[in-house]
Amino acid sequence: MSELTAAAAGPGAPGDIDSRLEGHRVELTGYCYRMLGSAFEAEDAVQDTLVRAWRSFDKFEGRSSLRSWLYRIATNVCLDMLNAGKRRARPVDLTGPTPLAQAALNPLPENTWLEPMPDGRIIPTTDDPAEAAVARESVRLAFVAALQHLPPKQRAVLILREVLAWKAAEVAELLGTSVASVNSALQRARATLTDHESVAADAADPLDAEQTALLERYVAAFEGYDMKALTALLHEDAVMTMPPFDLWLRGHDDITGFMTSLGAGCAGSRLLATSANGTPAFAHYKPNPEGPGFVPWALQVIDIQGGAITGMHCFLDADRWFPLFGLPGRLGAA
Repeated sequence: MSELTAAAAGPGAPGDIDSRLEGHRVELTGYCYRMLGSAFEAEDAVQDTLVRAWRSFDKFEGRSSLRSWLYRIATNVCLDMLNAGKRRARPVDLTGPTPLAQAALNPLPENTWLEPMPDGRIIPTTDDPAEAAVARESVRLAFVAALQHLPPKQRAVLILREVLAWKAAEVAELLGTSVASVNSALQRARATLTDHESVAADAADPLDAEQTALLERYVAAFEGYDMKALTALLHEDAVMTMPPFDLWLRGHDDITGFMTSLGAGCAGSRLLATSANGTPAFAHYKPNPEGPGFVPWALQVIDIQGGAITGMHCFLDADRWFPLFGLPGRLGAA
């Protein structure tokens, strides 16, 4: 029994509290993920939020909506977690690109990296196309990485105002500050994001015919390890990252050169389509070195812009990512 379920079973707990709170889990996870940049820390923060809500539900007087109350709790949880001041990053945020001739695989600690997140855990279902588009754009890796440059309270202000469309007075009440302070924080946050946010990838919900064809060609080129075909799909300034390694490469020549040298063990791999951070993604399975079939190797998050692939973000800790995304533990030989 989880702590939340145990709390629900406590004496006097209204029978519908569990469903009322659980109904906000996805949007709260999306909020905490944008704040923290970590899939697992975001889920921990939401669980802490819901447990706190259970324990103090009898004190909830309804002066604000249940949703606002939960966001207030979640914000305090995230601000406490961010007190250490450490921000998560992508390899492109830490160093310049590495020339292929100098490529070396140097891992950094897990808590260095911005982490991927399954769409279904952070993007609420909505019938409003504009709302859905904002939700997807605001969980892109580049956007969440840019958020990490903001001080924690500015981060909360920007997400609540720009992503969730809260009014300044509502944010001021949540943070216990003034409307003027909220507006000032939002202005500073916008300026910082302008300096750090990269060019947005093309929208991909749903994929249009051109994007679908591009990804089909990518799968064929990758699985066939056809570097000529892959080069034709990559933008000339495409980047390839490989957390937990700080190495990242720029340009199709260095990317394909790496894949045929240090990355040659990926020849003969298989890709299984999924989605992450509002963009197309693939589970990458390498040939099983101990027998038939294929074993998990990486989660690839793909950026597309202008009919070309501009980013291949390969998260190599498959033992963490594949269970989170509900992906098979292996693929058969067929």
